[in-house]
Amino acid sequence: MFLACAAGSAVTAQGGAGAPRDVVLSSLLEHIGATPSGDAPSGDAADSVTIAADTAAPHEAELIVSVRFANTSGHVVDSLRITSKVPADLRYVPNSASGPGSDALFSVDDGRTFGRPGELTLPTPDGGVRGANAAEYTHVRWVLRAPLDAGASGVARFRAVPR
Repeated sequence: MFLACAAGSAVTAQGGAGAPRDVVLSSLLEHIGATPSGDAPSGDAADSVTIAADTAAPHEAELIVSVRFANTSGHVVDSLRITSKVPADLRYVPNSASGPGSDALFSVDDGRTFGRPGELTLPTPDGGVRGANAAEYTHVRWVLRAPLDAGASGVARFRAVPR
């Protein structure tokens, strides 16, 4: 079955003048599983079922965190950045972030700083640093490469698995 529920993760928008006020965000956590016949979904929407739920089931193999965004203003929003927290009970799946006309950045320090995967480091017990891995990401940020037109909308996503 394909199961959808409201994600417990926080999403924010940052950008040029008016962006946080003019961009409406919503987050959705989608469970991917077997269809009512018990088969794995083929990718065809007709083979899946959507059911509302409150929390992620720990036995689900893979989930998708989707962030929908819409410019509800009558003007273009420039320099838009959309940030989603990776829910604490989930682990980001490497190379799974996607969004229309955007670059994905990641944080391993609760959203204080962002970078590309090869740029992220964490301290080691001996006072050094080591490269961070995808399981340690706390936030995903999509930076739109072009302004978001008035009335335009899109969806940015990443996959995750239960910890």
